[in-house]
Amino acid sequence: MLHEPAAQCGPDASAEYKQRIGVWMFLLYAAIYAAFVAINLLKPLWMEKTVLFGLNLAVVFGFGLIVFALIEALIYNHMCGTHEADNKGGK
Repeated sequence: MLHEPAAQCGPDASAEYKQRIGVWMFLLYAAIYAAFVAINLLKPLWMEKTVLFGLNLAVVFGFGLIVFALIEALIYNHMCGTHEADNKGGK
């Protein structure tokens, strides 16, 4: 096993961009999650309705939230990677 010195890194030129994108994605996810919570609070019987492939709204919405979070993570990674590559090419 090799024990090499840690790679040196400076300030992240893309940090502000990453933060801005991350905050907007978080707010979008939080709004969708708030809708899920609001339905459970205000109209809980809606969650019992079968909506897709014999599954009720609670299951479909719950799995939808998980899938949406994974898709957001992939989009975030792609956008940040593209931004970093563009910044390095411009220097």
